[in-house]
Amino acid sequence: MIDDPSTRTSYLAWQFAQAVALRLERTLRPLDLSLAQHNALVQVALSPGISSAAVARRAGMTAQSMGTAVNGLLDRGLLERRPHPTNRRVMQLHPTESGLALVQVSQVAIEESNANLFETLSDEDEAVLAGLLRRLVQHTNPDALDLSRSHPD
Repeated sequence: MIDDPSTRTSYLAWQFAQAVALRLERTLRPLDLSLAQHNALVQVALSPGISSAAVARRAGMTAQSMGTAVNGLLDRGLLERRPHPTNRRVMQLHPTESGLALVQVSQVAIEESNANLFETLSDEDEAVLAGLLRRLVQHTNPDALDLSRSHPD
């Protein structure tokens, strides 16, 4: 007997994550940003000097996938690489003025999309959901929530 997948929390979470990703990709497309690029740009703006590897950990992505996103941002002049002051093997990422300006624009677009995504929930329901998701992310990818770990150990 095959169980209905919609009875599994993980299936529902996956379906919702797919819907969110699609909606955010559509929101960012007019800004010529992928979701991975947006995530990288935001993380670098939050933690100037962060390494590409740390950005990948926060995003829960492979270093190679994040490298592709970061390279696109570098090519567009939205990020720049600088050598780490004490570790020759690490390059630090810094936002450019254009990168910071694009983050501001993208944040407005993301907020509008976010409001539409959760319009079916009350403020209280959304707060409960956010708390539950934060706990689950903390459990599965604590780097995603740890803004203090921006540099290699």
